[in-house]
Amino acid sequence: MRLHELILGIYTKPLHESYKDFNVMTVSCDSREEQKDGLFVALPGGKFNGEDFIKDAIARGAKIIVRKPGGPPFKDICVLEVDDPKAFLHNIGLKFYASPSKKIKTIGVTGTNGKTTITYLIESIIRAAGKRCGVIGTINHRIGGEIIPSKNTTPGFLDNQRYLAQLVASKIDYCVMEASSHALVQERLGGINFSAAIFTNLTQDHLDYHKTMENYFEAKALLFKNLSSKSVSIINIDDDYGKLLLGMTKGRVLTYAIGRPADVCAQGITYHLNGTSFEISFTGGRVRINTRFIGKHNIYNILAAFAWGLSQGFSADILCRGIEKLVHVPGRLEPVDNAQGIYIFIDYAHTDDGLINVLKALKAVSKARVILVFGCGGDRDRTKRPKMAQAACSLADFSIVTSDNPRSEDPQAIINEIISGFADPNFEVCVDRKEAIGRALKLAKKNEIVLIAGKGHEDYQIFKDRTIVFNERKIINECLQLMK
Repeated sequence: MRLHELILGIYTKPLHESYKDFNVMTVSCDSREEQKDGLFVALPGGKFNGEDFIKDAIARGAKIIVRKPGGPPFKDICVLEVDDPKAFLHNIGLKFYASPSKKIKTIGVTGTNGKTTITYLIESIIRAAGKRCGVIGTINHRIGGEIIPSKNTTPGFLDNQRYLAQLVASKIDYCVMEASSHALVQERLGGINFSAAIFTNLTQDHLDYHKTMENYFEAKALLFKNLSSKSVSIINIDDDYGKLLLGMTKGRVLTYAIGRPADVCAQGITYHLNGTSFEISFTGGRVRINTRFIGKHNIYNILAAFAWGLSQGFSADILCRGIEKLVHVPGRLEPVDNAQGIYIFIDYAHTDDGLINVLKALKAVSKARVILVFGCGGDRDRTKRPKMAQAACSLADFSIVTSDNPRSEDPQAIINEIISGFADPNFEVCVDRKEAIGRALKLAKKNEIVLIAGKGHEDYQIFKDRTIVFNERKIINECLQLMK
């Protein structure tokens, strides 16, 4: 796009004649990205300042630099000085990518737990309806035929606009995306015209960032406050924070719950180790669902996806077909087959509430001993560490406390904070996570359960000075081979 067209109505200062017809090929705020004939916006920040990376962006091919007033000139570079680079970036980004969310039905999913599973369920429903769907989430970003590794649950503002534009260009009907509280506060989802938003639940997490539960809730609520009157909100009213949201959103609202009146609710639930069976009742009908998913928390996830599907006019048959076709989500109570007769599960549970949900799900379907392997991430909310131990102590028969992603912290120091929450000595410590997994498998007898919690789909482990490959499924199989 020609520079003068791109900045029309956004930048009002005179533009040098030699740059008016310059063809801007890229827009970026990250100097590490492709910059050939690009426009680079230097964003101010606490940890990193974009102005420190201007020279790097120029070296990579940027020809237009946007920054706050007062910096030095650059030879053969067009410099646009603005008071608010972030606002400029948002306006330019929407114009450069032609506001793609106006052309694709975009669904935002937020809450502490369940976001990833719901995106997979909705994707499966959309496929069952014979339509196409893109996904932007924690595990990866599925953009047309391309699978892009995920760095964050929700990408940055420009990444989101670019992905949506790619989906529009590929004539894809829907995009379902996870909306993290960080992303909402940081306006990474700015300019996205969500056709629907889903709220799962709210339990303690990310208080290292938000400080209080009230702030955490307000961050999640932003998704609903910013919806248009034409959108639909899908809200879990078994959650107290969900009830608060009912009066905060425009447009239509569909509620879901278990065992209480709601637009969509579950009844007649039967749990077992190989799946769950229950009835969904809704205005105008009742259907039976048989799913490979385990646990009450997954019933909530299915209800959310079902309610969304109803809001789109999909038939109950299509909804059931899509839900039942999805066998598992990577790292979400993901079973690991083995010849030893042990029930092994990998799960992403990394909060006390997430751990409680998964352990209760397993306890509801089996009386066998549950051996739990878990830790807590470094540089994250420290107050949840003893709470994780309390959950493990009360619901697991035996726990092995180990490392998660220690990041800059000392792994043993994290473990010490965790084990302060144990009221009973039904645990042991094994700092090395691979050794902890092997230890749990050796302790387990036939028909007993081993739950490895915290990292789920992740295939790496982050330390202060390095990041290593750490695929838990492969590690489990290696340990089982050694046990033969």
